[in-house]
Amino acid sequence: MKETTSQLWEVLVSANDNEGNEFPVEHHHVWDEGVRDITGGLTIMRTAKGQWLDAEGNLFAEKVIPVRVACGEAEIRQIMELTIQHYGQLAVMASQISERVIILEADS
Repeated sequence: MKETTSQLWEVLVSANDNEGNEFPVEHHHVWDEGVRDITGGLTIMRTAKGQWLDAEGNLFAEKVIPVRVACGEAEIRQIMELTIQHYGQLAVMASQISERVIILEADS
């Protein structure tokens, strides 16, 4: 059996663009593929309601999609950069959920 360890991260992906228009599912699928290229996999959670203030105090309320990935800090930073570029976002947030994830693969 093969065992690998990494960290578990959650990144919040916007469901809408900066004008409030919902991104098409195909747009999300392209991002999913980019994340799979970086980490090998991802877990997409149900949407949630997000709110945040910009530097001028303007309130942004939007639907977000929590996505979990097992990877290291270098890879989550790549995913954050991909997210900003792909979705045209002003900022992106990721949180480390766990310090250690063990993945055990069965022998082929």
